[in-house]
Order: sequence, then C-alpha cells, then structure tokens
Amino acid sequence: MTQCPKCNYVRTEADAHIAAGVCPSCGIAYAKWKPPQGQDTVDEGSTDAQYEADSERDSLKQAIAFWLFEVPDRIDPAVFWGRVIAYLIFFVWGWWFIFTWGSWQDIGNSFLHSINLPFHEFGHVLFRPFGHFMSILGGSLFQIIVLIVFLRQGDPFEASIMLWWTGQNFIDLSPYIADAEYRGLPLIMGMGESAHDWGNMLSMMGMVDKAWILSKTSFAIGSLIILTSFAWGAYILFRQKQNATPW
Repeated sequence: MTQCPKCNYVRTEADAHIAAGVCPSCGIAYAKWKPPQGQDTVDEGSTDAQYEADSERDSLKQAIAFWLFEVPDRIDPAVFWGRVIAYLIFFVWGWWFIFTWGSWQDIGNSFLHSINLPFHEFGHVLFRPFGHFMSILGGSLFQIIVLIVFLRQGDPFEASIMLWWTGQNFIDLSPYIADAEYRGLPLIMGMGESAHDWGNMLSMMGMVDKAWILSKTSFAIGSLIILTSFAWGAYILFRQKQNATPW
C-alpha cells in the first residue's frame, strides 16, 4: 500500500473512494509534495502551521471537486437514460426561456412562474423582521436563496438542475424589474402604489430610471446561469455514461 511522504499515512482498502494520488489523511497530492528545503532555522511550530494550512487548502479543493464532478462507480442504465431525457427537456426549456427576451407574457404564463410565486411571497414574511426595505426585497431575494440552498443537496446532476432553476428565477424576475417605472403588470396584491416591490424599492433608492438596465442585467445573469447548468449537466452525464452498467 502507498505511504504518504508527508504524514506517513498508509492507504488501506477503505480509502479506495479517494483519488489514488491523494493522501486520505492530510490531503496532499503525492506527486506534487516536496520536502521542505533549508528550513533548519525555521521555527518548527511555524512549519507545522504551514503544513496544516496547505493540507486544509488541498482538502477544500478535493471536497469542491468531489461535490462538482463526482459520479458513482456504477449507475443503473435506467437511471442514466432517465437523466438524459430530463437533461434534454431542461435543455430545450432553458433555451425557450432565453429566447423570450424578457417578455412578461411568456414568462408570466409559464407554469413555473406559479411555482416560483409562493417562494417569493414567503420571502416577504421571512424578511419582515429586518425592516420595511428588506421585507420588500425579501420576496425576490428568497426566490434565489432557497434554490442556492437546494444546490447543496443530492448529486452533481441534480445540483445542475437546481442551478438551471436558479437561472430561471433571475429571468422570472426580469419583467417585474422592468415594470418598476410603469407598474402595469397584474399582481396578486392588485394594482396600486404599495403593490409593486421593484417600483417601491427603486423609488426608495432613486433608481427608477435604471429599471430597464437592472432588468436586462437580471435576464443576462439568468441566461448565463442556465447555459452554465447545461455544460455542467452534460459533463456529469458524460462521466456517468462511462460508469453505466449494461442493460
């Protein structure tokens, strides 16, 4: 079994899930680690602290890579092809949202808008203790935050779908932001001065004239996130295809 040149940890069969070139104990890459040179006069405590910092950094990189790209050693073909179908559905659907160019009729009539709406309304309640402004912002903010939390759940492919939904929420918000100046969109609170979140917020900040720019920025961010989710999901499926068991 391989012994770590830094901490002398000896790999065992239980460490098979850890990359062969990485120490399961301290996290260094065997091939890249070099013994300290010319440190006879260096305080031993400082050296140990540096080793610990390097190990934590390597471990963090390994954890991020594991979360982003890890796939099971074996995957059921039915599961794999089911994910391929799901990917194609979200791929086409994502492009449809991108090609709406922020049209409130298209975005607002999507059934996904009705799913996003309860998160939005709950955000107002959740952020109410933080003041009037945060209560107004909380609706739009919670739409994004709740999906970022969901990103931490499940495997990388499922996380890529949650990333897609995060991007869609940025697109979902863009017509609402653009309407801040006109306040003409039909809202569940009805028409009126107090019903329009973005109209009120931008008025409070003296930025109503920037509504169109902010709207297009939100739409662009959402589109970029969706495109990123496409690339991430495709890469995960590519890796899973290699581990899919035959029918």
